[in-house]
Amino acid sequence: MLGMVLGVGIFFPHAARAQDPQFSQFYSNPLYLNPAFAGTSLGPRIVSNYRNQWPSSGNTFVTYNLSYDSYLLGIKGAIGFQTLYDREINGSINTIQSSFVYCYHVKVNDRLFFTTALQAGFIMKQFNTRDLIFPGMINQENGTIIGNYAIPVESGKKIFPDFTFGMVGQQDNVYFGFAVSHLTQPDQSIVDGDNLGKLPMKFTLHIGAKSEEYVRSLFSKGFSLSPNAIYQQQGIFKQLNLGMYMVTNSLTFGAWFRNNLSARPDAVIGMIGYTTPHFQVGYSFDYVLSDISLYSMGSHEISIIFYLERNSHKRLYYNTLRIPTI
Repeated sequence: MLGMVLGVGIFFPHAARAQDPQFSQFYSNPLYLNPAFAGTSLGPRIVSNYRNQWPSSGNTFVTYNLSYDSYLLGIKGAIGFQTLYDREINGSINTIQSSFVYCYHVKVNDRLFFTTALQAGFIMKQFNTRDLIFPGMINQENGTIIGNYAIPVESGKKIFPDFTFGMVGQQDNVYFGFAVSHLTQPDQSIVDGDNLGKLPMKFTLHIGAKSEEYVRSLFSKGFSLSPNAIYQQQGIFKQLNLGMYMVTNSLTFGAWFRNNLSARPDAVIGMIGYTTPHFQVGYSFDYVLSDISLYSMGSHEISIIFYLERNSHKRLYYNTLRIPTI
């Protein structure tokens, strides 16, 4: 059944438009959320992410991400690199994305700064067409698979360029930004003569704030709260994410509600992270609210971030973003 559904999605894209992989630890994968986050930490940063979606079905969707970014005083901006590997439907579709980021930083005054970024790279998609099952291959009497299906494909691989533009700003303790991905809407279809295989642009809007420290007897060293909202749209798919972080000492706790606006509430997400000056690890779990929960059993996600030597001159240039990073 999965093969049949996949076949419909690939070869009849008007019925099922392609969408990007999604991470739940939004700020622990900063360049993927918005390339304008490049260089917004105190020093060079290495970020790694792993997501296993719907594990009970046999590793149906597994995604890996690795990125590096660093602020450079000489260009008053930052550079970054990112590589993502995504495996769908147990390897029937494999995607590799690699890109370079250039980000320019502007300090308006002591309270306001913003960054703009351009991300350029390529996407390679590999389709394992041999494992696909189409309706014409199923014996209608007993359900057995018979024969082969003639697929009018050019090849099982497609490589195309890809571009993203982003902006991030901060006014005091409020941070905000937007990003537009797949600016050229590249054609990712492998079907001869298909004109419906364009990858839709993805629009991302995000805003958040971080409170001053509160001191309570339970947390003697104080804690801060950070409400956040992220809206994303790709093609007809629309999603709103609402979340709250609590940061105390070296621990960060987070909770998010994800709502697919074109359908129904999708999931609640719980997060926990541990941070030191040079290292951070985070874990999150998506609890699915829709009927698909009986099939999916949620999603697991792990992030690991390494913070390298700090740039003391950067703190003099502007205050870095005060965002929780899980």
